[in-house]
Amino acid sequence: MDFQSIIYTKDADGIATITLNRPEHNSMGGPMQGEWLQAVDDAEGDPNVRVLIITANGRHFSSGADPKELDRQRGGTPGPGQGGPRRGVNQVLRMARFPKPYLGAINGSAVGGGMDFASLCDLRIASERARFGMGYVRMGVIPGMGGCYLLPRIVGLQNALKLIWTSEIIDAQEALRIGYVSQVVPHEELLPATRELALRLAKGPPLAISWAKRLIYDGLRQGLEEALTANEQAFALVQASEDAREGPRAYVEKREPNFKGR
Repeated sequence: MDFQSIIYTKDADGIATITLNRPEHNSMGGPMQGEWLQAVDDAEGDPNVRVLIITANGRHFSSGADPKELDRQRGGTPGPGQGGPRRGVNQVLRMARFPKPYLGAINGSAVGGGMDFASLCDLRIASERARFGMGYVRMGVIPGMGGCYLLPRIVGLQNALKLIWTSEIIDAQEALRIGYVSQVVPHEELLPATRELALRLAKGPPLAISWAKRLIYDGLRQGLEEALTANEQAFALVQASEDAREGPRAYVEKREPNFKGR
């Protein structure tokens, strides 16, 4: 695939990486959103890819929408490549159904739509240089990429309200304290640390990891009985898999398991 705004790579360890590559701001205009979606689709459809990482080149992870494009939208016309509010909705829905681990290596500032974009990740590891802020209210608008849904589920109600209402910019350590990121590392260790986690997940049982992710996310919007019934059905499916036999066998034989996703 030939991309203009991202770099997409896959390696022999089952890890695919999307690198946002509009280094000035990595704003989400132009072809970037469409190219990102193509890469996500490819990662999902490739059985050899078990984990997807997203990161960025430059000082910014993403500034979200280009302010010039926002100005065009205020006039009633979505800017080029923005696709209007529905495109943000589609991104959130797309990643809610992505069955593999999606890890964010947040290298720099993630503001506005850039923070929403980071919120799509299952887990976020941050460089010590990372900064986060919602930024929307300062521009007179509300989060447009599912931020009002995603953020409270990550950091809790009060932290989400404060971040959205005040447009406060927080550093990586504060993001760690409130649970927005799972780890903060020196900048030069960001990709190695993220890859270390990705490799650990890639060696795990794909069916169990995928079903656990699905049950967790579905459970956020389900009642207790519905969630437990879904869990019971999924458990039966996974328990009947070859991987569910390989795990105990490898333990007894004192070796690393070889999970095949079936």
